[in-house]
Amino acid sequence: MNDDGGIKVTPEDRRYPALCRGFNPRWLAHPQYIRLVSTNEQVKHALQYAMDNKPATGTRTRVTVRSGGHCYENFVCADDVRVIIDVSLMNGIYDDPAMGAICVEAGATNADLRKQLYLKTGKVLPGGSCPSVGVGGHVPAGGFGLLSRQFGLTVDYLYAVEVAVVDKEGQVKLVTACRDHKGVDDDLYRLWWAHAGGGGGNFGIVTKFWFKDLPDAPQRVLLAGSGWKWSEMGDTSTHFAQIIRTFCEFFASPKAADPAQFGPLFAILLLTHRSKDKLGLIAQIDAGVPDAKARMEAFHQVMGSAIPLDLVELDEAHGEYPALTGLDGPTMLPWDVVDKLMAPTDNLRAGKYKSAYMLKPLTEQHISALWEALACEGDVQRDAVVQIDSYGAAINKVAVDDTAVLQRSSILKLQHQVYWPAAADDGDQLRWIRELYRNMYRDTGGVPVSATKEHPTVTDGCYIGYPDVDLNGPPWNTSKIPWSTLYYGRHYAELRKVKKCWDPRNVFRHQQSIEPPT
Repeated sequence: MNDDGGIKVTPEDRRYPALCRGFNPRWLAHPQYIRLVSTNEQVKHALQYAMDNKPATGTRTRVTVRSGGHCYENFVCADDVRVIIDVSLMNGIYDDPAMGAICVEAGATNADLRKQLYLKTGKVLPGGSCPSVGVGGHVPAGGFGLLSRQFGLTVDYLYAVEVAVVDKEGQVKLVTACRDHKGVDDDLYRLWWAHAGGGGGNFGIVTKFWFKDLPDAPQRVLLAGSGWKWSEMGDTSTHFAQIIRTFCEFFASPKAADPAQFGPLFAILLLTHRSKDKLGLIAQIDAGVPDAKARMEAFHQVMGSAIPLDLVELDEAHGEYPALTGLDGPTMLPWDVVDKLMAPTDNLRAGKYKSAYMLKPLTEQHISALWEALACEGDVQRDAVVQIDSYGAAINKVAVDDTAVLQRSSILKLQHQVYWPAAADDGDQLRWIRELYRNMYRDTGGVPVSATKEHPTVTDGCYIGYPDVDLNGPPWNTSKIPWSTLYYGRHYAELRKVKKCWDPRNVFRHQQSIEPPT
């Protein structure tokens, strides 16, 4: 059914089952209806209709928003969801002369960015590599990707956002918030700032983003995917630990942040479960930077000499990365084919994810916990990986208060992942990843707390783009540090003020949404 609020998909519609879940089949909703919207005015009308037509009773009370559908928790799809407003049809990308910026609609995906932004303008937004991730969730989380060490985060180029918000009377309006509102209209400036790293689904429905001063896309990149065979690692952690130390120490060194040395290099260490064939190493550099090949080869030489085992091609999938057969040495590729190579192989697996930022290399405690979980399970088959991404460089050149992204001193970012067939029981997988995480960060209450003068640590909290409700408290978080501090630190107080101003009725809420001030 069509009306001013877009297409209304009800349970009788053949599209309904497909729209009741996101990319992760772990989460399923049974809303009264789903809205497919194509314009900002349709978003406004769909939201107003949802506000005006609430049932008198019932447990389904939430209105949620979906862009690409990659939310790792049940913030969008859950039993208490009444309406899902799906903006995936809003995927336009175009130059906006009136704004003097490039407009990206909230339903655009990383694949759309590579096709439309790159082909239309030759520019790049330095975001993630997964092509089906939507910018509506990726950007407000402070999205990053393989070009971020060279160019920074997506939010470092965010100029303005258009948001459908609900005022205290329950009326919906479209507002545009811009970084130029600073000192002119502080409420609008704070709304822009909150969308530059404050997480999605907190203040309203983003319909459009505008970006300025985007960097030129690389013409070509050098990409390599290789690894070490688990069967050659032996029964002690010696080689395993040395690989991790070498990777971490490389990106902790001053040369790693230097644009003239390894600042443009992005690398990923894939610590797989021993039931897989190999540990993985992926690296990319813009082939247009001076001595790109020499830099890439120098990095590979450092990693290849870490242990007396040969690096071999990465011919199996690892986590959300597919096999990269034939790329065991640096290979020249057109930049716009990388999204095809990096695409997830399927979305038939359920998954659980956790995260940590690192200010310094992993400690021996961290490495020991990783070895115990990944290498010491005997004949257990487990589809799991702890991914260590290089971070920092250009990311850390932005002042910490210029955006809502707190972690501007980190050098590494970890993503702990486990997967299982969608129809299978998840109990053992959840226990495994929760115990791994708790053991890694057991010295700080089972979570990677941020450092303070009184309590220095090597960790720097968690990434809201990889939400994890286990952070909400015991038994998995015994640190007495709330999830809000782990994600946002001292920025949380300001985000709560934005919430009070722009979502006074707390319409946009989930288990880890910004809380209104009490």
